[in-house]
Amino acid sequence: LWAVTDPAELAAAGADLGRRRALIADGHHRWATYLRLREEQPSPGPWDSGLVLLVDTARHPLRVRAIHRLLPRLPLPEALDALRGAFRVRRVDGPLPHALKALGDPAEPTERGAGTAGGDGDGAMTGISAGPGTDGNAFLLAGDDGSFHLVDRPDPALLARTVPTGRPRAWRTLDATVLHSVLLGRIWEVPDDPEHIRYIHDAAAAVEQVERHGGTAVLMRPVREETVRHLAEQGVMMPRKSTSFGPKPATGLVLRSLGTD
Repeated sequence: LWAVTDPAELAAAGADLGRRRALIADGHHRWATYLRLREEQPSPGPWDSGLVLLVDTARHPLRVRAIHRLLPRLPLPEALDALRGAFRVRRVDGPLPHALKALGDPAEPTERGAGTAGGDGDGAMTGISAGPGTDGNAFLLAGDDGSFHLVDRPDPALLARTVPTGRPRAWRTLDATVLHSVLLGRIWEVPDDPEHIRYIHDAAAAVEQVERHGGTAVLMRPVREETVRHLAEQGVMMPRKSTSFGPKPATGLVLRSLGTD
């Protein structure tokens, strides 16, 4: 890691980057906070510039990962009982890698016959889809008993009542949007604070914590990079804690001071 200080090199880099567009893959809310800070300051200062990491994705493709939720105050049996009639719930076999295969990847299409949402058959969901190549929203729940449950096929009428309007379809159908609007906000009524919701980047770590301390782990699918790009081009901010992109620098490797001294 080194600093580039030569004026000619800085000018060349600035001229090249000035013709390009950058996709904010991670840190949408931090960027919005930075913009608000800059707008609130009456005079020039260190807030006139922001600290970002630019990655040439043609040479170094991004890796998209999910951010999982741990609900320490919500026992798994209580969570499952509340889902009756709203989502389809099926127990899936472990271990964790096998259960995650049942959850699937939104980039991989699945084929199913016709059916109705919330039913017990193998029909396809008739409501909102999570995006191209998927058959709807899906989540994997884990508890302290070592079991896994696949939650999918939400009731379309429930989605219509609870998912916020006024946003593009791609945003309204995100798993993270449905999780926070429908599951956490309406069905489970989990307060949005660190005591009730914890964010964990590693699925195995989330399962380990819930097996040790109880509660419910909600394992998520990664968002497709194309979806992030599509929403960014429309100026729409992703839901909080919905994407985790790599590679990224180690925490504390680069710091920026906002002091005026």
